[in-house]
Amino acid sequence: MQVDLSRNYFELFDLPVGFAVDQEGLSLRYRELQRIAHPDRFAAGSDQERRMAVQFASYVNEGFRTLKDPLSRARYLLEQRGIALDEADTRMDPAFLMEQMELREQLESLKGRDDPFGALERLRSDIEKRDRILLEELAAALDHGGDEMQGESVQQVRKLQFLRKLLEEIEDVEEALTHEI
Repeated sequence: MQVDLSRNYFELFDLPVGFAVDQEGLSLRYRELQRIAHPDRFAAGSDQERRMAVQFASYVNEGFRTLKDPLSRARYLLEQRGIALDEADTRMDPAFLMEQMELREQLESLKGRDDPFGALERLRSDIEKRDRILLEELAAALDHGGDEMQGESVQQVRKLQFLRKLLEEIEDVEEALTHEI
């Protein structure tokens, strides 16, 4: 089995490099690569062949997860362009941070409301709308913006991370409310 792990995920899945990804094409190619490289096909092979099959299957799975998720794909695109996101760098637009604090306060105040599930759904809908808008802006910056948009792309990725974390917290609160009933 010949395995080239030096190809980027876009090359691996025969996709053009960019934020916009043909999800159906990605899924079809993923299934094809899984069939080709599934470790069970190499069970009777040499130790090296089995090891390579496992390594390649892992590479294919990681590539699929990365390209399927918009946030992971954006981070990967930035990395491919030589821009590593520094997790220790917490600089953020003050207005955005204030919005995040207000949204978190809304989330915290849900438990005492008459209709916490309705309020939770309205909050989720608002955050999902913000998420969609931010994804559209990020797509434009990554696919059509030049080098001058890379800094903006980094900020948008950070904002998306905040929104995704807040959506996870909403799921947790919803689960807790469900168990209280």
